[in-house]
Amino acid sequence: MLWAGFSGSSHLQDLLVQPKSAPCPVPSSPAVGQGFGFHLEDGSFNSTAVPQYGAGASAQILCSGRRSENQTASSTPGLLQLSNYLMANYSKGVRPVRDWRKTTTVAIDFMVYAILNVDEKNQVLTTYIWYRQIWTDEFLVWNPQDFDDIKQISIPTANIWVPDILINEFVDVGKSPDIPYIYVDFGGQVKNYKPIQVVTACSLDIYNFPFDVQNCTFTFTSWLHNIRDINISLWRSPEDVKYDRSVFMNQGEWELLYVETHFNEFNLERGVSEGYAEMQFFLVIRRRPLFYAVSLLLPSIFLMIMDIIGFYLPPDSGERVSFKITLLLGYSVFLIIVSDTLPATAIGTPLIGVYFVVCMALLVISLTETILIVRLVHKQDLQPHVPEWVKRLVLDKATILLCLRDKKQFHSTGQHSEIPDSPRDRKGSTVQLNHFTCENGVDCEKPVGSSLPQADSPLTVNNILHEISAIRQFLEKRDEYRDIAKEWLQVGYVLDVLLFRVYLVAVLAYGISLGTLWSIWQYS
Repeated sequence: MLWAGFSGSSHLQDLLVQPKSAPCPVPSSPAVGQGFGFHLEDGSFNSTAVPQYGAGASAQILCSGRRSENQTASSTPGLLQLSNYLMANYSKGVRPVRDWRKTTTVAIDFMVYAILNVDEKNQVLTTYIWYRQIWTDEFLVWNPQDFDDIKQISIPTANIWVPDILINEFVDVGKSPDIPYIYVDFGGQVKNYKPIQVVTACSLDIYNFPFDVQNCTFTFTSWLHNIRDINISLWRSPEDVKYDRSVFMNQGEWELLYVETHFNEFNLERGVSEGYAEMQFFLVIRRRPLFYAVSLLLPSIFLMIMDIIGFYLPPDSGERVSFKITLLLGYSVFLIIVSDTLPATAIGTPLIGVYFVVCMALLVISLTETILIVRLVHKQDLQPHVPEWVKRLVLDKATILLCLRDKKQFHSTGQHSEIPDSPRDRKGSTVQLNHFTCENGVDCEKPVGSSLPQADSPLTVNNILHEISAIRQFLEKRDEYRDIAKEWLQVGYVLDVLLFRVYLVAVLAYGISLGTLWSIWQYS
């Protein structure tokens, strides 16, 4: 080894014993001829005379060299020094614990930012979440005083160990932004914050559409490491996570109700003591039904109201049938238009689809009832009399059941429609007809055949009587047909009122039932 021995200069000795941070002394001018020497390893001594400025000049040379070294060290930024210090001999392929028996606990957090899409047909939910992971890396620890009091640094994610925590319900890779950095503090706590577009499978129940509430699960677990190596915990309290809507975009079709959390440990293999840790987030969302109520329910309700109003058209007019057919065609076109709006699944049909089918069936029943009533009240020459049991059942009992006020109008026609059918009655009626015909006439005072030729009087009289009898039979037949038509018209009116009230009760009961169910589902 080489050591320096100074001769004749105390300034150089003071210089060598000073610390690194001490400033260089300014020596006084030494005498000429003073020098210093070096003892070599072989024991020899080599002295060198310092001309004119011996020891002072040598001290200045040593101080200037040390000053240039300090300037080089101070020119390197503290973040770069810390990064080089942390990444030196760091291996990202090894779990960051000094004792392999120690478990790495990863605290996760979950915040819903937006509900992007709910695909009922494919049973897929697309959401945008803010996801946070926090764990301790024992190899990323430093003393802030040694590195310009730096307490936190950002490091590329690709350079350090990251837990393999995934969502079990993943079905597709979303368009998530790439966040290449993470934060590390001086205690080794790593914070990995990133937004994720999550496309997950979800069992969607659309029976209550558009008043449905969906519950979708997000299960975070380590794909490889068991609970002995990686454990999962919740960073915030379950109450804070449950009703946190601070970042949720609440202007879309879906409304965020709450987010439940649950920790679970499960085993994939039998006989294995170490299971896998998983943290489940239950996302509960509700659809806003106003758009569907306006575009689907109200038009259907209006058409049903118009169908009910159509019963007030006279049943003996053909306008009711055409009106009902027009409503049925309009409802069919309405269903074709809204078919794309309804959610479609292979496992079930929403209740609103059943509602549309029942409304269509009610319109068909209304049209059928209208056709039946028109058939009853339609005037036909060969239409028979109303059976007596129909009169008793419809005109007597049904009028009492329906509380119809004018009951006499349903019985007067039968009394006035009694037409004499016997020859004696016909003869009496003929005489009475002749009597009333000639009662006020001037020509009736003389015989009927006085103005006719005597030869042709019997034949002419017979022809006239025959024509009069034919006319009388025609009038009687016409009155009989009119009475029959009136009877069927009365039966038709009573049946129309009866069927209308039954139809109205069915529609009201159906509407009240659906309204009650949808109200309970919406406010439950």
